[in-house]
Amino acid sequence: MVKRAKRQLSKDEKQKLKEQYVESFINMLDKYTKIIFVEANNVRSKQMADIRVGLRGKGELLMGKNTLMKKAIKVLTSAPEKYKSLAAQAANIAKIADLLKGNVGLVFTNNDLNEVKDVILSYKVGAPAKQGAISPVKVVIQPANTGLEPTKTSFFQALNINTKITKGTVEIIKEHILLNPGDKVGSSEAALLQLLNIKPFEYGLVLVNIYDNGAVYSPTVLSLTDEVMESKVRDAVNNVAALGLALDMPNEASIPHSVANTFKNLLAIAAGTEFSFPQAEKVKEYLADPSKFASSAPVATANTTAAVVEDKKEEEEEEEEMGFGGLF
Repeated sequence: MVKRAKRQLSKDEKQKLKEQYVESFINMLDKYTKIIFVEANNVRSKQMADIRVGLRGKGELLMGKNTLMKKAIKVLTSAPEKYKSLAAQAANIAKIADLLKGNVGLVFTNNDLNEVKDVILSYKVGAPAKQGAISPVKVVIQPANTGLEPTKTSFFQALNINTKITKGTVEIIKEHILLNPGDKVGSSEAALLQLLNIKPFEYGLVLVNIYDNGAVYSPTVLSLTDEVMESKVRDAVNNVAALGLALDMPNEASIPHSVANTFKNLLAIAAGTEFSFPQAEKVKEYLADPSKFASSAPVATANTTAAVVEDKKEEEEEEEEMGFGGLF
């Protein structure tokens, strides 16, 4: 079967396609208020098609040359009277141009950003470690029987992986870190991973920036849950309180601690002297009669005692059944 040569577009046709792209880009800026910037390195066309399908009803993925996207933004900002609905946002939209770096794509949406993020990240494809590639993750070889014949031990020896021969096959006896993030995959590493049928890398769209109604921030913000925010605020308050106490500079966070410490000091003075006050009376009472400490301790209930006796009885019966009753 003879393939037909792809027809070359004329200059006018290329110009028309560029104009259509610019209009499409501007229409998306008008339609959506949020944009997730994603890197599309090592992402296949089939994978991109699946992501587009997954985003239906939630957003739209737009790829293209950065220069063409920047041109669309320039057209918009230079002619605000033509795009009146976007005139008020022109200054904010201009920020997008600085984020168009590398092999970047734009996911336009009006939905919850966390929901869209989950859809994007769900489309990841496992990939083998090819020679010369840079490892994005730590690759660890776990101890296990590989099922490989003894002639393959040279691969493991070259990488200093401890092995032994078990039932005619090579067995890895100790966990081994093969690659760390940022390491370059060598020929030995690539060959070994291929032999073990391990695909350590996952490729998909990577979130790099968020544009939300004019605000630009890192996608890590999307991982901040209410629990994380509460923990960070609590840590910040503790730090402010510690700083105020250390510098002897009272503040709203340190005053409760200062009051508590002062109260403890007053209790200590009352316990060691004749001085007293209502809140110290109970402390002094316990110090005068230590037996009260024992009376305040939790007492085992009748049910608990009965349960312990019953358990002991059952253990004795089991020993007798096993034939040890007369030996001990």
